[in-house]
Amino acid sequence: MPVERRRALTRTLLYGAASAALYLLLYLFRDPVLKASRQGGWYFLVPIGVAFAFSLVHGHFTGHFWELFGIRAKTTKK
Repeated sequence: MPVERRRALTRTLLYGAASAALYLLLYLFRDPVLKASRQGGWYFLVPIGVAFAFSLVHGHFTGHFWELFGIRAKTTKK
C-alpha cells in the first residue's frame, strides 16, 4: 500500500473514531448537557459548541472518507 493511501486511511479511521467517540459521549452525558443548556445566560452556547464540534469532526471524516475512494468535488474555472 502506498504511503499516501496509508496516510489517508489512517486519517479516515482516526476521524471516524473521533466522530463515534463524540456520539458516545453525547449519549452518555446527554442529561448534563441538557441541564446546562437550560440554565439561561451564556449557557445557550453549550449546544452550539457541541454542534460545532460534531460538524468539524464529522466533516473531516466525511471528506477523508470520500477522498480515500478518489471521489472529489468538481472544480469549475472562473
